[in-house]
Formats: sequence, structure tokens, C-alpha cells
Amino acid sequence: MHSKSLPQHRCWAEIDLAALERNVRSIQAHLPSGMEYIAVVKADAYGHGMPQIVRRMLQSGIQYLAVANVHEAADIRHMGLNCPILILSPLLPEEDPLLFDYQAIATISSRQEANRLQALADKRQQSIEVHLKVDTGMGRLGVWHEEAPPLIAEIKQMPRLRLSGLYTHFACADTDLAFTQRQRQRLQNLLPSPLPQWTLHADNSSGIASTDQVGPWNAARIGLLQFGINPQSSQDRSPAIPIEAVFSFHARIGLIKKLPANTAISYGSTYTLKKNSTIAVLTAGYADGIPYLLGNHGHVIIANQICPIIGRITMDQTIVDVSHLPQPEVGDPAILIGNSYDCEITLTSVSQQANTIPWETLCSITKRVTRVYRNAREL
Repeated sequence: MHSKSLPQHRCWAEIDLAALERNVRSIQAHLPSGMEYIAVVKADAYGHGMPQIVRRMLQSGIQYLAVANVHEAADIRHMGLNCPILILSPLLPEEDPLLFDYQAIATISSRQEANRLQALADKRQQSIEVHLKVDTGMGRLGVWHEEAPPLIAEIKQMPRLRLSGLYTHFACADTDLAFTQRQRQRLQNLLPSPLPQWTLHADNSSGIASTDQVGPWNAARIGLLQFGINPQSSQDRSPAIPIEAVFSFHARIGLIKKLPANTAISYGSTYTLKKNSTIAVLTAGYADGIPYLLGNHGHVIIANQICPIIGRITMDQTIVDVSHLPQPEVGDPAILIGNSYDCEITLTSVSQQANTIPWETLCSITKRVTRVYRNAREL
């Protein structure tokens, strides 16, 4: 199989932008009327490629983005975009000027951060927009919820800081609905009356299934779900929102060879052939993002058939048993994540076999893996 239509890469990821747009529209239809969709595109849009994903988001009607740091915000501004960009992580002091340069929205978790930004804003004679994050039980970022009221009052008195949002982050939205509701209520207890024109967000991809349809929330942060991956830790809990996979991962056969029974395979000799076999060496390894723990456990799809990974994954190659294939050839494509006819290997199943989570699996697929975009359209 040597189709000239296939990308001529050793390994590559295919990103279906039309599927992304369908997912976005499906999520939008599920959200309560008037609730803003904040698209989380940090970490190079979860490994999908920020520029291409952001452009398609805009074409899908998304106008509010969230990133991890000010450098990611700068990348979006360099695309010529003026939409609101929320920075979800703390800024280092030396990064503060960039917040003003790129007019991003800062997340504040402490009085020290607020004072620091107010002092710089005074010096620059510029105002800056901020969201206050409240720790309602995650134990990570945010001011502890019992200490939030005086900090809210202080920030509102800082002339150069415009408090435009309040939010929290759920710790167990995929596993503990009762605790999630407790976190939601802790944030809601802080809201003044009458309610200011704040962006109020608590829900993320894991939490929107339990979104309070009549609560004060007017925004939701969506990350993994928009890429067609169910964030629920238990995969028998199907998301209420129809989604489809956006990402697939591929490599090629670089070498085929026959080996006799009792031959040990790869480093550590952790696998021994039980019979005379044909093996294929794929042109990707853990340096490309194939999880090391898939050695002797994972599978790939070649010629519409499942083939087991044998031996340890190595840095640049992965060995699979293709003895049952009728005529494998060098150059044939192998699907590491994706589907072919009745065969499918999901990102979630790969993550479970590798004893990790889909977020890490996506972010671990390295820059050496070429991203190929399908169904793109011009702005």
C-alpha cells in the first residue's frame, strides 16, 4: 500500500477541523442560553496546534480564549486577533509588563499579585482587566474562599485594576458530583447583590454535564471536550453532548523482517517470539509521543487489522507483530490512535493502557510529529 495521497511523513497527526467545528457547535447548543463559551487553547491547543485551532474556533463563533501564560497570549495577539484572552496561571513578576503589552486578562489569586499589578499599572498609567480565582476545594490556585470577600473589596478599590470576573476550578467534576456542587455553592456564596457585570465561570469540560441551568454562571471553560474526548474518568459515563474525535496519530513501517521462534525483542528482552514471526519496525517511538508503557501491551492498526506491539518502545522505533497480515510492505501506514473500518484505537484507551490521562497523552506527542490539517478553510 503506497498511496501517493498519503502524507509523506515518517509519523504524523491528522487534525480534523470540520469535526472540531461540529464539536464546538454541539457544545454551544448544550450550554444554557447566554452562557459564553471560553475556549481553552493552552499547551498549543492541547497538542493540536494553536494557530489552526484558534482560527477555526473564530470561524465557529468563539470569541473568548483562555491560555496558560502570557507568552501563549502573545502568540494569539501576533495572529492579529483582538478577542479577550484569559491567562489561567500566575504571572512571574518579570512577565507583568507583557500582560499590559498584549492586553490579556490576568488571573489573581492573592493580595500580593493585586498590589504588584496595581503598582505597575500606576507606573504605566494603564488599566488592566483581572479575574479573581477562588479556591473552593482544589487546593491549587486561587484565594481560599473564606478569605475572598476582603480581597474582592480591596481589588474593587484599586483604580487601575478592573475586576471583570470571578471563577473557580473543580477538583473532582468527573468523579464526585456532591463535592462539585459544594465547590459551586462556595463560589456562589461570595457573589454580591446586586450582581456586578462579571464573567462568572466554574464549569469546565468535566463539569458542564452538571451545569446549573438557572444559576448565575454566564461562562464555561471548555478544553478537552471540544477535541472530541470524553473527560469523564469512567468511560461508561458517556457525555450528554455528541462529540467526535478530532485527532489521530500515524506512523509508517520502516522495516519488515522475519525472525525465528524464541527470538527476544527489543531492550531488556522483555518479549520472546513464540513462533517464527514477521515483525514490522515503525518509524516512531517514545520521542514522538508513543507512551513507553505501551510496550507489550498496546496495539496499532495496519491494513485494517489490529497488530500487537511487542517488546519495549524505543526512542525512535516501535516493533509490532505483523505475522497475520497477508502482505505488509515498507511504507505502509500504521494507526496508533484513530480508526479504520471496524478497527479503532481511541486516545482514551491508549491513555488507560499507559496508566495516564488523555491530557498528558496529547501534550506528549512531540513537535517531531507533523500536524496535518483536514477540512481547513480560508478566513
